[in-house]
Amino acid sequence: MSRFSAPIAEAIWDMKYRLKTAEGNALDASVEDTWKRIAGALAAVEKDPAAWEPKFYSALEDFRFLPAGRIIAGAGTDRTVTLFNCFVMGTIPDSMGGIFEMLREAALTMQQGGGIGYDFSTIRPKGAPVQGVAADASGPLSFMDVWDAMCRTIMSAGSRRGAMMATMRCDHPDVESFITAKSDSARLRMFNLSVLVTDDFMAAVKADKPWDLVFGGTVYKTLRARDLWDRIMQSTYDFAEPGVIFIDRINTANNLNYCEEIAATNPCGEQPLPPYGACLLGSINLAKLVTAPFEDGARLDEAALDELVRTAVRMMDNVVDASRFPLEQQAREAQSKRRIGLGVTGLADALLMVGQRYGSEEAARQTDRWLHAIARAAYLASADLAAEKGAFPLFDAVPYLASGTMAQMDDDVRAAIAEKGIRNALLTSIAPTGTISLYAGNVSSGIEPVFAYSYTRKVLQKDGSKTEEEVVDYAVQMWREKFGDRELPDHFVNAQTLAPLDHVRMQAAAQKWVDSSISKTINCPADITFEAFKDVYMAAWDQGCKGCTTYRPNAVTGSVLSVTEDAKNEAASADGLQTEGDVVYMTEPLDRPAELAGATYKLKWPDSEHAIYITINDIEVSGHRRPFEIFINSKNMEHFSWTVALTRMISAVFRRGGDVSFVVEELKAVFDPRGGAWMEGRYIPSILAAIGGVIEQHMVETGFIGGEGLGLKSDPKAQVAVVGERRGKSCSSCGSFEMRMVEGCMTCANCGFSKCG
Repeated sequence: MSRFSAPIAEAIWDMKYRLKTAEGNALDASVEDTWKRIAGALAAVEKDPAAWEPKFYSALEDFRFLPAGRIIAGAGTDRTVTLFNCFVMGTIPDSMGGIFEMLREAALTMQQGGGIGYDFSTIRPKGAPVQGVAADASGPLSFMDVWDAMCRTIMSAGSRRGAMMATMRCDHPDVESFITAKSDSARLRMFNLSVLVTDDFMAAVKADKPWDLVFGGTVYKTLRARDLWDRIMQSTYDFAEPGVIFIDRINTANNLNYCEEIAATNPCGEQPLPPYGACLLGSINLAKLVTAPFEDGARLDEAALDELVRTAVRMMDNVVDASRFPLEQQAREAQSKRRIGLGVTGLADALLMVGQRYGSEEAARQTDRWLHAIARAAYLASADLAAEKGAFPLFDAVPYLASGTMAQMDDDVRAAIAEKGIRNALLTSIAPTGTISLYAGNVSSGIEPVFAYSYTRKVLQKDGSKTEEEVVDYAVQMWREKFGDRELPDHFVNAQTLAPLDHVRMQAAAQKWVDSSISKTINCPADITFEAFKDVYMAAWDQGCKGCTTYRPNAVTGSVLSVTEDAKNEAASADGLQTEGDVVYMTEPLDRPAELAGATYKLKWPDSEHAIYITINDIEVSGHRRPFEIFINSKNMEHFSWTVALTRMISAVFRRGGDVSFVVEELKAVFDPRGGAWMEGRYIPSILAAIGGVIEQHMVETGFIGGEGLGLKSDPKAQVAVVGERRGKSCSSCGSFEMRMVEGCMTCANCGFSKCG
């Protein structure tokens, strides 16, 4: 009997977590072998491994404790990978040499599979003088472009691309440009962006006071705080970024505020970390701990929860000793503070099972009680570990117990820490769990509501055919098994119908007992008014959240997935064409007409003796002009082979029709390890990226796309195909249109791919 409750769960395990040889041969014969591998690796650092290995296995069994994916995939293997998920890199020096040393460190970290965060507030603003070179600074965003290009080329461990978070203080002179940077959908695609918002700024917003933008003691600009706040809100409303991080609140609450200062987070925001800070993640599956689900006596087994949390804390503490680290500074930081991030998943499913409506006041109180129980168990377990193995090296009882988080902790927990010390400086965090939640049987992700009760997934069979399978939420599946086709009760709600302020209420309830932060996406309807949207962020501030991330369907990031039956394929017309919106799809490649309209562009790459000439010819179909072929020529014979290849490949793509704007995005993403060049005030990472820019310019001028970085004027993947259906961008891993925003990550419901890594 398989341990997996759904085929998608087994597929995720096989694709992402199952140990295989380089040739693809399975070494983990079953998921039980995976659990044994993890349990053995984490027990190996104990004085008595034989005593702890079965206890660790029991915690993993039946998907009750879910270590983060890097631990599941990497523990007990000989791979040179880190088991830590989250890194914040060192403080970026305001010098060219220091900046590129930080770039090197970032590349090494992502190569081993770590997601990273950076604060770019330390780089002088655009136009500031650079002493000794008679030039003006290009500003932090220009260097973010370099980071972005580097990240695109680093295929991190386990075939997962790196993910990055960039932060900037709300008083940095370039913050206005930072806020709107991702209005260009082709720019900074490897970054999540967040503004570091201070207490003083929020006070100025509420009091409608002026706000100075300052660097190095020089005031560059003064504006109304409310105007800057509205610019942040407008960009987030339009483009889903930047997020907001309440940085002073984070530092005040930090258990370690006596020995570190935080200015950045990991890519999904749940781990605020100091320079070179590192954290590992794991989640308690609350959905597996409910007894008598859907019955009058349904409840969470708090005794089982306490025992499971204590075991999980020990396992995660052992990961600190079992893991490799990309950089020595990261190893020292992890060893000196022994941070862990224990969180939950399946919260919404657990609430459904005990009869609570996610987002209600009673559900918020229940969440508070459960998270309080987890925090108590985790801190007491860590105190016991300190008595057995020693406190973390930088532990100092007086300032530690005086921190914002510890001041509200129960007296008996504080007394235990005062007596024994504590093994782990921080213990709790709510991480994104999209993929491991699928692996655990499609339980609701993290503290998010159920996204959809069910959806259809296409499965590729060995013979090349495709079948469809229904993927059902874990709690809904349990309801069906108990009650058959009986209608779902009224307290069943999902992300499609939940009011945004209900999301905030749940995040605030969980935050009270989480010493780090929370990865949470507040889904907003497309038709929410701008004023109501701003109210969501102000409510997050007023209710004590450490940050806020929203997702509203928009033209740049696509639409939130609505789950309905697939649209029927439109029949091709006699001329081999079919249309969706303004876009022409060619079901058969068209013959080349005798004459085509086009344009030729001259591209002069710096330090190159010969220019490159690019000719793009267009075809007019159904009243719409679209690219049909391209020719790339240069007198430089070193370019001959690749320009011919590029000409043929791009022309072949153009002649197939449809959404060919991806060609621009792919070319603009190419990074030359020998270095790019500055052209017209912008860093271009390679010649190929420059060619992509020329093609984009042509598409804009002919009306094929609406503007730089905007993609197609009418994106077919965002059109309504049937009543009630909206389709988002396709998954870059499997190609399905099942991408949705979950906990700050664009996640594929079809294959489990996550953009955040």
